[in-house]
Amino acid sequence: MPAPSTPEPLSIIEVQRRVGLELDRLAPVLDDLGALFADAGHQLYLVGGPVRDAMLGRSHTDLDFTTSARPEETERLLGRWGDALWDMGRDFGTIGVCKGPWQVEVTTYRSETYDPASRNPVVAYGDTLDGDLGRRDFTVNAMAVSVPGREFVDPYGGVVDLAHQVLRTPGRPEDSFGDDPLRMLRAARFAAQLGFAVAPEVVAAMTEMAERIDIISAERVREELVKLICAPYPRRGLTLLVDTGLADRVLPELPALRLERDEHHRHKDVYEHTLTVLEQAIDLESRLGGEPDFVSRFAALMHDVGKPKTRRLLDDGTVTFHHHDVVGAKLTGKRMKALRFSNDDVAAVTKLVELHLRFHGYGSGEWTDSAVRRYVRDAGDQLERLHVLTRADCTTRNRRKAERLSRTYDDLEARIERLSQEEELASLRPDLDGNQIMEILGLGPGRKVGEAYRFLLDLRLDRGPLSQEDAREALLAWWAERSTS
Repeated sequence: MPAPSTPEPLSIIEVQRRVGLELDRLAPVLDDLGALFADAGHQLYLVGGPVRDAMLGRSHTDLDFTTSARPEETERLLGRWGDALWDMGRDFGTIGVCKGPWQVEVTTYRSETYDPASRNPVVAYGDTLDGDLGRRDFTVNAMAVSVPGREFVDPYGGVVDLAHQVLRTPGRPEDSFGDDPLRMLRAARFAAQLGFAVAPEVVAAMTEMAERIDIISAERVREELVKLICAPYPRRGLTLLVDTGLADRVLPELPALRLERDEHHRHKDVYEHTLTVLEQAIDLESRLGGEPDFVSRFAALMHDVGKPKTRRLLDDGTVTFHHHDVVGAKLTGKRMKALRFSNDDVAAVTKLVELHLRFHGYGSGEWTDSAVRRYVRDAGDQLERLHVLTRADCTTRNRRKAERLSRTYDDLEARIERLSQEEELASLRPDLDGNQIMEILGLGPGRKVGEAYRFLLDLRLDRGPLSQEDAREALLAWWAERSTS
């Protein structure tokens, strides 16, 4: 489905109506927990994302609360109420509990700052709700609702900013980002998730303080980037990262795509092309199940990152990017490893980047069946994502050319489907297995068996399925030629 359009501004009355409906839905949790903490003499407030999203008409089963109770008391109270309790966030004052479909986290009022040379926050407990809200990242996340009682608390104007769809910090953005530099990435992520604008003073602080992001761990940076890229409006967040200089520090391959344009504009704007490919890949995600697919999206974002290193201006004025697919795959793998992505994600994305140009050798259908089989074999379990990336990579404004490319890829997919039905391409194997190879050639396990296996696989790709006898004859002929050479 197409990427959603920017959300419409909200009226304060509509915001209040939505909050009331969501609080009614949450009443079974809010009333029980509120009474539990009140009876123990503690304050409890629903806070942060659940309050913000209630105003946007979004429902939650993951609920965040803040309280005057210290973690030990919170643990005692939640242990009486929930089905299962966890305390992995105890060092940050957070105790979690599960009850039925609800996931609840309760955090003691707190403040936190970063030492300039540290990657980790220093947590100190606070005594007031206003102090707790004031240390939060943005005003739209610094609103709370008391439980019980449902008193709305908004000391920093979050409801107005939410209605106007703007991200501001509760205090000076320089102070907020100095306390936690990751908030600069969160600004870009929320812009991508909510479709909101970012206040000019926040953008200015992000630009001025971009180097502070260097103290944040690769894992935390990665998590923010994944959330941003999987959001409804990733172009907004990515553009903000590039414009503020943050991308130079966390994803430098992206701003590097803003190549110097030659005066005659003989090649397209690679940076803008890349963002368009990303959006077109999102439009095609119904082919992948309809949910945001990080691997497909990140491959679209990185597919041309090899172009800056391979750009050549020829004597006739044309521009080439030979082998940018191979170079781009290496750069992508290096960046993903630096960000501590899993080996599976690295392998999937780099494969797509490396293969994204392969289709352009198809011409108007000149590929043999052997070439089609190799295309499927090389794509492996990323074939459907490769279909998405290849189709998304067409950003030409020439309607006839775009339609021709689409029809040509339709033809390739039809051929893949036909061969798949006839030959089970998805599970392509040689016509003889390893045991049969060893028996026919009189070999034990080892390197030579692997070489024979690869020969038979290439033969299978070139000629399609063979009978056992034909495969045996071909293997023996290959072995005899190999032995005499």
